[in-house]
Amino acid sequence: MEIEPPAAAGKADPRFDMFYGIWKLIPEETKNYNAKRQGPPKGGPYVRRRALRTNKHMAWRDWVDHPEKLRLRQILFQIHFWIGAMVGGYILLMSVSGALIVYRSRLYDRGISVERIVDFHANLLAGNTGRFVNGIGALCLIVLCVTGAAIWWPGIAHWRRSLVVDWRASFARLNWDVHSAFGVWFFVFVLMWALSGAYLVFPDQFASGFRLDPGGPALAWLTAAHFGRLARFTGLLWMILGLVPAVLAFTGVFICCRRVIFKRPTNPWIGSA
Repeated sequence: MEIEPPAAAGKADPRFDMFYGIWKLIPEETKNYNAKRQGPPKGGPYVRRRALRTNKHMAWRDWVDHPEKLRLRQILFQIHFWIGAMVGGYILLMSVSGALIVYRSRLYDRGISVERIVDFHANLLAGNTGRFVNGIGALCLIVLCVTGAAIWWPGIAHWRRSLVVDWRASFARLNWDVHSAFGVWFFVFVLMWALSGAYLVFPDQFASGFRLDPGGPALAWLTAAHFGRLARFTGLLWMILGLVPAVLAFTGVFICCRRVIFKRPTNPWIGSA
């Protein structure tokens, strides 16, 4: 209802003019104040940006606290799981054969020939076809390293437990601990063998893909690292660490069988205190 001042009949009342001015002023200021508090209209750019920031924050909190709930993590797990199931036996054989031929030159000097093992490790005893298969296996191992690193994070409440092995636990839990802890502690070595293996099979494609000089020191170092020719002590170290992929392959295959055949959760610690 709009209030109109009375028609001037002689002289207007100054008190009425004061209250009338306040009446006209308050609704407009109140509306402006409420508009400032409400912000821009719904659906505007400000609202969309704020919703995007909120979603990102929620996704980050889920990754920190409960990564198993994230869709991306579930997809990466499936990739890691099924590729590991397919190439687990192959990785085990490559790991054992690679560890056996670290000292092949010294064994040859003593009259022990390991050339068949060398040919198996390099070409699967099948010439160029076997060498190409080895290259595909190295690429699969790269994918396993990347996806394994992405899905390893168990959440802020359990990450310390995933770095150690409980040697007194049941076999299923011990197997999981070894797979999880070894995968973290020896990640750099396994990834190095995967990358160098791919380079040795596909040298031109690898060099061009990473924009490296084929005759440069980086690829020369990668080749030497694959065979443990970096220093005098690396031979023994490489022979021991060369068995780590075999351990990861064995424990990974057991996890796969536990899930597929026995219909048990991959992580036996789920539901435990």
